Amino acid sequence: MALRFLLAGGGTGGHVYPALAIAEELRRRQPDCELLYVGTEDGLEARLVPAAGLAFKTVPSGRILGKKLGSKVGGAYRAALGVIAALGIIRRFRPDAAIGTGGFASGPAMLAAALRGVPVILQEQNAYPGMTNRLLASLAGIILVSHPQVARGFPAWVRGRVLAVGNPVRPEVLEAERTAGASFFGLDPQKTTVLVSSGSGGAKRLNQAALGLLPGVAAGQYQLIWATGSAYHRDTALAVAGRQSGTEGLRLLPYLERMPLGLAVADLVVARAGAMTLAEITARGIPAVLVPSPNVVHNHQELNARLLEGGGAAVVLADAGLTEELLAETVAAILGDRRRRERMVAASRSLGRPGALGVIGGIVTAAAGGKGTRRALRP
Repeated sequence: MALRFLLAGGGTGGHVYPALAIAEELRRRQPDCELLYVGTEDGLEARLVPAAGLAFKTVPSGRILGKKLGSKVGGAYRAALGVIAALGIIRRFRPDAAIGTGGFASGPAMLAAALRGVPVILQEQNAYPGMTNRLLASLAGIILVSHPQVARGFPAWVRGRVLAVGNPVRPEVLEAERTAGASFFGLDPQKTTVLVSSGSGGAKRLNQAALGLLPGVAAGQYQLIWATGSAYHRDTALAVAGRQSGTEGLRLLPYLERMPLGLAVADLVVARAGAMTLAEITARGIPAVLVPSPNVVHNHQELNARLLEGGGAAVVLADAGLTEELLAETVAAILGDRRRRERMVAASRSLGRPGALGVIGGIVTAAAGGKGTRRALRP
């Protein structure tokens, strides 16, 4: 009989993409398995999940953290409605295991799964766990995290269930080749390439500072792939056009749809410090300049970035003090010192967990198949 897996997580790509990677790994291991993704109708998952070919059901949910009292009450009410809806979905689908990757969208589905006795597995990407996963931790049989120190963010009584296995990096990130990446972007595979990524929404200060890299492009010191984020693409393009720098080696994009190919050709990444971005960077062993977003709960991007900096794989720059000059000088210092760059490459590779997805797939499959783990996975 085919195994059935329920996945939930959303709101942002940082929660959706790990769930999609896990779903693909489960399909690889169990080609006849049945997969169902539960999320919200207005989260990023509503677009990404159907596009990935997965069955998708929506339930109400709402944010509670950081909101005013009225919004918190409304969010809690929607979450309660979501649990009721999720109970019905689970009753009909009858999953063998439920996997939650965080975000408020995953709360109702994981709580409903626990109430119906379905083994619950949580996957936390960040250096400090999000509120949804912390609230659900006591209901989970296993909590999968990226790094051993993440366990400190969970209540003491659940830390024995925490396993540090790394974040699930998509196979295409590991398999993409430099020549293919260079060909896709129309770049020279032999030349040094810098990748700037400010996320899907964009980052104003990071985009402004990245203008300081244009002289390096004009001088032929490096090529530049620059993903501005949709909100800042027009203004950034106008600012670039106003500079008297050659842009033959520049590829300016609103969003990097083919991130695996961008990473394949990159010798240095300048980016925010989202957990999945860092997992992909280190899986490929790429040095990084990280500018953590100051607009995230619990400052988790700063904590993510400091893990890489402490390991020697990245330089961390504060968003508040970021300027064109500082970013250009930092990039030039790394690219201009071959031995330093080699050390950063080695450090990045040492922090990477390219096999994490396979480990996660094995744990989830064992839980669903009841191979001596189903009972242990129940709270």
